[in-house]
Order: sequence, then C-alpha cells, then structure tokens
Amino acid sequence: MMMLRVLHLLLIIAILAISILAENDSIYEILRAHALPMGLLPKGVKEFDVDTKTGQFSVYLNRSCKAKYESEIHYEANITGTLGYGSIGGLSGISAQDLFLWFPVKGICVDIPSSGVIYFDVGVVRKQYSMSFFETPRDCVAVENEAEFRGDDKIRSSMLQFYEVDQSVGRNIV
Repeated sequence: MMMLRVLHLLLIIAILAISILAENDSIYEILRAHALPMGLLPKGVKEFDVDTKTGQFSVYLNRSCKAKYESEIHYEANITGTLGYGSIGGLSGISAQDLFLWFPVKGICVDIPSSGVIYFDVGVVRKQYSMSFFETPRDCVAVENEAEFRGDDKIRSSMLQFYEVDQSVGRNIV
C-alpha cells in the first residue's frame, strides 16, 4: 500500500515537472515539437503565448522587421496563427516577397518532414521552399518605414498627374 502511494506521488511530481518544463519552452522549441523548422520565426522572439488546447499562438517582436531567405520575408511586430502538426493555419503578420510583389502568408505546411519541402500559402497559390532555408532563426533587420515596405511611397511617386484634356481639339477634321 505504501509503495502504491509512493508511485502515485512520483507520477504527480513527474506530471508537474513536465508541465513546468513545457511552460518554459521557447517558441522555437514549440515549432520543432510541431515538426516545423525553428527558422520560420526570426531571432529575438522574447514574448509569445500558446494555447496548448487550441494551438492558437501569438508572437511579439520589438518592431516590424525583414529577414533574407531564398526571398525576403517581412515580419510584423505581432504574429498570430494556429499550430498543428507540420502546419500553421490562420496566419497573420508574415509576408513573403516574390517577383517584386509582397504576398501575405496565410498558412505554412510541411509536406512530409523527410521531403525537405515547405509550402507558404499566399492565398491563390502555394510557394514552395526548401526547409533547409528555415533550419535556424535568421537575424531580422528593423523596418524603419512601414509605408516604404508596403510600397505606398513608390506608388505615390510613380502616379501620373491627371490633366484636363480639351476634347474639342481634333474635331471637325475630315
């Protein structure tokens, strides 16, 4: 009877130790536990929340930043999504550049972990990358001007000025 109580007590201590260790995991370790590469998020993530029941998470960076992989990835200061095994759904706060255009990444999926391929869902299409690009977290350079990232400055500067056209010019010519 005493042995049963000791085993029961050891089991309770083990469960508490595992839950305390799980609470102290970094977001990078949590990504790896979900069969996702650690480098999906940049270096320096200090604050994050993960609901272990639903998989919903939030990551907080000091400021918006960008990192260079095969193409450039932009991270907003707040990133949210839902973790699944080998996938992140409902993602917001990450954008990927392709052919000089920026696309918001809506989800990330690892095909088969041994395949070495990862997909970024940008709405209409899925962009394929080698998982080796995301093995380790990258340095993230601060984005100073959010309007510059979004292309607002470039659009404004390249817009043609509208002029009133005299529509009577060229009429009555036969």
